[in-house]
Amino acid sequence: MCSTTETTAIPKNTSAKDPEEEPEQSKIAVLKIHGPDTKGIVAAFSQLLYGHGCGIVHAEQSTDRSANLFFQRIVFDYSTMHTDRTAIEFGIKEVCTRFQMVHDLNWNDEKKRVAIMVSKYDHCIWELLLRHRAGEIDCEISVIISNHEDLRHVAETFDIPYHVYKVTKNTKAQVEEEELKLLKEECKVDLVILARYMQIISDNFCNTFNHQVINIHHSFLPAFIGGKPYHRAHERGVKLIGATAHYATAELDEGPIIEQDITRISHSNSVNDLIRKGRLLEKNVLVTAVKAHLEDRIIVYNNKCVVFN
Repeated sequence: MCSTTETTAIPKNTSAKDPEEEPEQSKIAVLKIHGPDTKGIVAAFSQLLYGHGCGIVHAEQSTDRSANLFFQRIVFDYSTMHTDRTAIEFGIKEVCTRFQMVHDLNWNDEKKRVAIMVSKYDHCIWELLLRHRAGEIDCEISVIISNHEDLRHVAETFDIPYHVYKVTKNTKAQVEEEELKLLKEECKVDLVILARYMQIISDNFCNTFNHQVINIHHSFLPAFIGGKPYHRAHERGVKLIGATAHYATAELDEGPIIEQDITRISHSNSVNDLIRKGRLLEKNVLVTAVKAHLEDRIIVYNNKCVVFN
């Protein structure tokens, strides 16, 4: 079972809107493009949108000179469009073909549907759900999946369906097949968040949700890959610890990095101090990465991410 409406927390009459915020515009689209760098790209897309009666609200671009690649994100208002979406989409494809660009266009008709997968650690899921209730994370949280019963009360607090799939070595493949059916066919989710989900997902899972699974790693990758990084960091005597949010891929902990942060520590800090500081980093880094994905601010290429502001 999946949630079919935007999730709100108890009490349900609590407003998630800040009264000082400006009213949302309902006809704002996001266009992302990338491909070989050459002259005329910015002008071509600007003229295209202007020709259809659309106004550019914000545009940001970047260039990877070593790879000769150009990246751009254009936010445009189509409330004054004097043609139609089909015409604009055709024009975008024509310009992309001319410049050998790849594009992604989101008309923002519907909120993205999100699933959260979690085990026993609760700091990340609480942060996600509270930020969502506050209106900081714009999506529909459809379902929470776990391999333990421990956090069912969290899901119930926010009235979100909670599914438990017990995972063993012998049942892992079958369980994952059931999870994928729930996520892809029943809930039709656009993003899966691994909020300290302590199971390794398969290559098939990663390929099914290509660049749609965000994992939070309790370490500043590529250092201290694997389990108990804070213990190993303490043993090593490091002066910085961090957290990394990345897209999950077939290569464990090697997916494109979306967001990272660090904090200083000293010889006087215990393992518990490192864990406490690390958990604060983890939840903030994860939220930042999730927001970037939901707001269409990420372009993935060559196992790296361009993350626009």
